[in-house]
Amino acid sequence: MEIGGISFAPLKVPMDRRLQTLAAGAAFVWLIFGGFICVIFSIYLILFTKFWLLTIAYLLWVMFWDKPISQQGGRPWKWVRGWRWWKYLKAYFPTTLERLPWVELDPKKNYLFCCFPHGMLSLGVFCSFGTEYGEFNTHFPYHKPHIVTLSQHYIMPFFREMALSLGGISAEAAAIDYVLKYPEGGHACILMPGGAQESYYCKPGQYKIILKKRKGFVKLALKNGSPLVPVLSFGETDTFDQVEGATLRKVQEFLRKRIGIAPVVPVGRGFFQYTFGLVPRRKPIWVVVGKPMNIPKIENPTNEQIEQYHSMFVDCLQKMFEEQKFNYLEDPENKKLIIE
Repeated sequence: MEIGGISFAPLKVPMDRRLQTLAAGAAFVWLIFGGFICVIFSIYLILFTKFWLLTIAYLLWVMFWDKPISQQGGRPWKWVRGWRWWKYLKAYFPTTLERLPWVELDPKKNYLFCCFPHGMLSLGVFCSFGTEYGEFNTHFPYHKPHIVTLSQHYIMPFFREMALSLGGISAEAAAIDYVLKYPEGGHACILMPGGAQESYYCKPGQYKIILKKRKGFVKLALKNGSPLVPVLSFGETDTFDQVEGATLRKVQEFLRKRIGIAPVVPVGRGFFQYTFGLVPRRKPIWVVVGKPMNIPKIENPTNEQIEQYHSMFVDCLQKMFEEQKFNYLEDPENKKLIIE
């Protein structure tokens, strides 16, 4: 039903689909505003409740004892990763994790999964690697995923506990290096090399990523001899559009450089209509894991060596996109992977 140019959802929508929409909307609110909400909640507990002493004790524990945990492999909690809520979120799009038929991981090695594009919120990556419903354990039963997210997440009270429980670690070189150094193997770092800045390119049907100058992940892989695994999220950029403009972009860049988050203005859908809002659009996402690119172990790689393997990875990613786009995209002949 359409009224005044706004397309409304029908009244008779199954409860499962309503719960899926609620889960998708709540995910957006939590990922964007969760840290701020938790800071306000902490202040409220200290100033206006009888739990002020307990809250202060918790904050001191975080600051002086538990803070390094995000750089030491994190603290995943299977119970949180298994909440049924995540099942509704995954089913909303839906999200599907697939691996190419010839992809196998050595149980005795650690891997660096490099995921593109970032999109607005990396929803495909989160649904695939951040919960027990994401099929990661089915495809790679001998490895534990560690999702690399913004360092700021781990200084936000309460919010950090959720990030850690879902398998998150800090986006610092030391945190990634810690996981890749596990001597027994069996771990995988899930990294979005394009970072928050890549969300500026989130436009339906567009696959534009930031990679040419992002070479630190290659250096970490070389130092540890960890294979690089290309991962493409087909459909990720279809879940949101965004408001654009030259003046707006200057403001966004000013804020991004100071807070680490790209403050884009997303255009999705609403809870009861499909035309605008902050809920992601219901578009299928396929997260495809490609063949690992073997990397030699070089304790102190030179710039030339880093450049060499970076170029090899770019070529590998480009080739994978060209081969797989015909399986997942509409009008694949006119879709290109643009690398900046």
